Amino acid sequence: MGSSLKSARFLIESRLRDAARGDANACYDLGMVYSSGADGIGVDLIEAHKWFNIAAVTGDTRAQECRAEIAEDMTAREIIEAQKAARAWLRGFEVRAA
Repeated sequence: MGSSLKSARFLIESRLRDAARGDANACYDLGMVYSSGADGIGVDLIEAHKWFNIAAVTGDTRAQECRAEIAEDMTAREIIEAQKAARAWLRGFEVRAA
């Protein structure tokens, strides 16, 4: 594992921790990482859509635009899968925050 991959994984882990605390910017950043691929992290549009969706729920207009943009490159099934993943994460967030 190269240092750039290690730094990308560290970035994702730290942003996941911030996202779990309700940081919408962290959710947006995760969407950006997965939509563009970064330092050895492959592009994953389902994961990117999920994070943009979660950030969009908070009213983040950048996330809404990015979600719409990547949705054009996704199948209906992929979008449904991403929406399910976002809902599951948000349900878990509500439980964690309670």
